[in-house]
Amino acid sequence: MPYTLTGLATHQEDIKKSRFLALADAVQGPADAMRFFAAHSVADATHNCWAYRIGGEYRYNDDGEPGGTAGRPILQAIEGQRCDRVAVLVVRWFGGIKLGPGGLVRAYGGTAAQCLRLAAKSELIDEVSVDCHCPFADMAIVQSRLAGFQARIVDEAFDGEGVRWRLAVARGQEKSLAEAFLNLTRGQGKWHFAL
Repeated sequence: MPYTLTGLATHQEDIKKSRFLALADAVQGPADAMRFFAAHSVADATHNCWAYRIGGEYRYNDDGEPGGTAGRPILQAIEGQRCDRVAVLVVRWFGGIKLGPGGLVRAYGGTAAQCLRLAAKSELIDEVSVDCHCPFADMAIVQSRLAGFQARIVDEAFDGEGVRWRLAVARGQEKSLAEAFLNLTRGQGKWHFAL
């Protein structure tokens, strides 16, 4: 069962005079991961190495460290902790002692793994995507019932008649929520499964 993080997690280690700071958080897509890295990278650090995994998509960056000694071990830490929809940044301030390829792999991978081990996690739920349109008059009541069906709003746009929502609904709850949605909107709402 995959897990994601419930908030920002950090962990710091000093290894042979180099300081390693790992920061990890949940992300919804690659653009979200890149924003996380941009927001948390430290300009005066020696290296800002990172990795993310979002479903079948993953990417990593060694940021000047020898190839395969930083980004890939961070990705392996994400996979080893059975995490998904997670981005991890490990910032290094060089302390004057070279660690060698094996030492770098252990330092980056170990710091990332410990950060994820200590992080608050929640189980990822298999979700289906639904598009719906809800009249303004029913918006508050419908929104208040979403959590009861393990549903969350992914995107929201307003028009002259109401709100268009893209919902992520726990698989198995979509039919019950569709029925409740139509009842709450007295048949005025529109509901269809997104492609």
